Amino acid sequence: MSARDAILARLKGPSPDQAEADALLVAPERPAVNEATLEAEFLARLALPSVNASQDVVGSMADLPTAIARYLAGQGEALTLCLPPDPRLTACDWGGFTLHDSAAPDEAAVLAIARRGIAETGSLIFETGPTAPMLPNFLALHHIVLLAVRDIAPHLENAPLTGPQPRAHYWVTGVSGTTDIEGAYVRGAHGPRFLHVILLRN
Repeated sequence: MSARDAILARLKGPSPDQAEADALLVAPERPAVNEATLEAEFLARLALPSVNASQDVVGSMADLPTAIARYLAGQGEALTLCLPPDPRLTACDWGGFTLHDSAAPDEAAVLAIARRGIAETGSLIFETGPTAPMLPNFLALHHIVLLAVRDIAPHLENAPLTGPQPRAHYWVTGVSGTTDIEGAYVRGAHGPRFLHVILLRN
């Protein structure tokens, strides 16, 4: 049999890898996630170099301002924060902060509330709306995100976005980066340079 005939025979006949390919269609391969420890799984994904997000955990909304102040102090930033007009944040004590609800192109820090988190990838799902403007989240140097532990799903397909739907959803997995300029890695090329996620347990 010539080499040509051998190649054509293989194309016509069943592939030795066909069974493996068929199995992927029945049960797509995905990273293992322990659903009993979703908080720990999510935090572990955030720490991966591909995501590179810092993290904190608070017990209640009342602890949020202190956690943000601690983060900003650690970054050498003033207590200035772009805060979305979300009613869940109005009960917090923001004494000592300079707050505003519109972001400048050189904004230092902005807070956003994620709708869901995905333990499989460390991804965050956001929605747009009157209480959740999208633009500030792409302008600030520091993107600070609040996520309730109860809103963490194990895998992408386990995150149904039920209820009233916003105009748009967008997903964030870490900060953007590029090596387009002289092959040197630039962090935050298309948005924030730092991502800090605060988990809310209650």
